[in-house]
Amino acid sequence: MNWLAWSLLSALFAALTAVLAKIGVKGVDSNLATAVRTTVVLVFAWGVALATSPVASVLTLGKRTWLFLALSGVATGLSWLCYFRALQLGEASRVAPIDKLSVVGVLVFAALFLGESLTWKTALGGALITAGAVVLALK
Repeated sequence: MNWLAWSLLSALFAALTAVLAKIGVKGVDSNLATAVRTTVVLVFAWGVALATSPVASVLTLGKRTWLFLALSGVATGLSWLCYFRALQLGEASRVAPIDKLSVVGVLVFAALFLGESLTWKTALGGALITAGAVVLALK
């Protein structure tokens, strides 16, 4: 499968995540709910990694890789804590579009830090995503 197929599957599972999390977070502390979810993700991710990669490959990861993957993990954790709290307080159909403003952040950060192109098409797309998120959140 190519990147587009994987991206579409990611979007499908992210949509399911929002609905399932909204149901699961009802009547539970959002931080506890995030911890439970993270534990499941941890076990699942290690299971897949160990099934598809040699265990010894962990030892070949460089310091830079560890640093940036760790920082990404912290960012993910903070995102999930905020997302679950938002789901607890708001409607999933309003929270999820605002959460997807992360796409606009990626466009900007990728241009600034990765040297990716920020063309009129990406700027227009980012503006449309922002407008759509605002429209959906204000319903």
